[in-house]
Amino acid sequence: MSKAATLLIIAGLFLSGGVYSFWKQKQSKSLVAVLAIGAALCLVSGVMRL
Repeated sequence: MSKAATLLIIAGLFLSGGVYSFWKQKQSKSLVAVLAIGAALCLVSGVMRL
């Protein structure tokens, strides 16, 4: 497992936690959507690098 893949997966999980937290706080849906897209991109690129 490369260092870049590990960092991308960790960043994706961190952003996913932010999505969950912002959703619970009833933040704006556009902010949650942008954060969710970023989290998904990080996770997918991290898995693709494996």
